[in-house]
Amino acid sequence: MSEDHTHVQEFFGARAADWDRRFPGDGPAFTTAVTEFGLRPGDRVLDAGCGTGRAMTALRAAVGPAGTVLGVDLTPQMLAAARQAGRDAEGALLLADVARLPLRDEVLDAVFAAGLIAHLPDPGANLHELARVVRPGGALALFHPIGRAALAARHGRELTPDDMRAEHNLGPLLTGSGWDMTSYADDDDRFLALAVRHP
Repeated sequence: MSEDHTHVQEFFGARAADWDRRFPGDGPAFTTAVTEFGLRPGDRVLDAGCGTGRAMTALRAAVGPAGTVLGVDLTPQMLAAARQAGRDAEGALLLADVARLPLRDEVLDAVFAAGLIAHLPDPGANLHELARVVRPGGALALFHPIGRAALAARHGRELTPDDMRAEHNLGPLLTGSGWDMTSYADDDDRFLALAVRHP
């Protein structure tokens, strides 16, 4: 799926209208992840691959009225569902590719990415692009509301040692793309890896 943007758009576009109804219990996990992310009032944060904008309410609460929340997604139907849910009240929604963000260098304080990394066509280059738009010392959160094993079981597959999100693979991938991983959690009820942009 990750190699073809058209396929990604078709996959998520067909599911956008029902996405929130399919995963109704994920809200608290998003809120907890954003809380642990450690955003501060006034921060400028990107929700990369924001989908229906499920993180945007928590991100807005974390950065406050003086902060900036920007949601970016490749799939128009996902952004339409976010608007229908009223999440555009929490921040700006932009149709764009996270592999080529229409943002200046070092303009953000943080990037929150839920369920994104598995859909990146070139994870190293794409994570480097996320680093480009974040100031030195800024933060990255790679999140999923369930852990790797639970997600694999949901999709009827086995976890393998070459899973990109395994700690022994993700750490070097982040380091090579401008980030230093600072914490890693892979539990049944969530996946959360935090990183800081190299100075």
